[in-house]
Amino acid sequence: MAISAALKLPSSSSPTSTFSNPKNPPLKTIIRCRCNSSLPLKTLTTEPHPTFTSVRTFAPATVANLGPGFDFLGCAVDGLGDHVTLAVDPQVHPGHLSIHQITNSANNSVNKKLSTNPNFNCAGIAALAVMKMLDIRSVGLSLSLEKGLPLGSGLGSSAASAAAAAVAVNELFGGHLTVSDLVLAGLESESRVSGYHADNVAPSIMGGFVLIRSYDPLELIELKFPDDKDLFFVLVNPDFEAPTKKMRAALPAEVSMSHHVWNCSQAGALVASVLQGDLRGLGTALSSDRIVEPKRAPLIPGMEAVKKAAIEAGAFGCTISGSGPTAVAIIDSEERGREIGDRMVEAFMREGKLKATAMVRSLDRVGARLVSGIPL
Repeated sequence: MAISAALKLPSSSSPTSTFSNPKNPPLKTIIRCRCNSSLPLKTLTTEPHPTFTSVRTFAPATVANLGPGFDFLGCAVDGLGDHVTLAVDPQVHPGHLSIHQITNSANNSVNKKLSTNPNFNCAGIAALAVMKMLDIRSVGLSLSLEKGLPLGSGLGSSAASAAAAAVAVNELFGGHLTVSDLVLAGLESESRVSGYHADNVAPSIMGGFVLIRSYDPLELIELKFPDDKDLFFVLVNPDFEAPTKKMRAALPAEVSMSHHVWNCSQAGALVASVLQGDLRGLGTALSSDRIVEPKRAPLIPGMEAVKKAAIEAGAFGCTISGSGPTAVAIIDSEERGREIGDRMVEAFMREGKLKATAMVRSLDRVGARLVSGIPL
């Protein structure tokens, strides 16, 4: 049975942004969005009316951390992600949200691990947060979530659901909110699931590479990767679940000054490489984390051998995607990427005794978007 809910959120001043509509940002290499770290009660003076009876949205998978960028760097990956279908539903109490169903795109079966209570589902929490921002009181909504990402994969599964849901509510009511509003709604969801970090949900919403400069107040910087450069991610997902909470618990309580300086320099080099389109420099920085990866890699059977196999096969760099267990390598050729993926799969089986699947994907430069809608 579907459960409807309305979310109560604290009041604060409305967030501000350097652009007013996420669909039409200015053409700049770096976009900064500043907003308060708590969600506003509402951002509009009057409740907007629906412009669609239903919408369907998509939000891409993400690779967070990118080696030395723990909790402040991430990017979106093309061709993988979650879909949300959202509709005005007269059977749902006005101002409330009901999750109608949750399916898996692979076999269309209900995912038993995910709650249909909107207050305990990442898509539901984000959708309710946007409804609160818009002060939606006169209509009820029903939501269907189609999971295209596995849980606990290190590919931003919860963030993709949250991003798709936040964008769906915003689009259903005319697209009034800014990017920073939508990221805050996604952060409300992420904080319930895996902690207050935006390195998955921000790139899932914005596309491309994103740097989180500050969390209080939230400040996001879009890092423009050159349009004329090819970048491919080799994503190898082993048959092994690495829950985010468990992987975060493995992090060191203290960091030496030498490791701090090293990681800061590598993160800086990574940002410079992204902006310059320098894939070799990006790969070197991606592979150079001395703080987080050394603690997490031993928890994923075969990961260290997989990284070595990727680099020996020609990858510019390799690391753990997010909290794992997916390994991510980068290269400039899709064909070479498939060869690297084969070597990584072999290493997972040989050293970790884990079956794994490999795929090669490009950078998603768009982010969460409206796929289709039925106008009123």
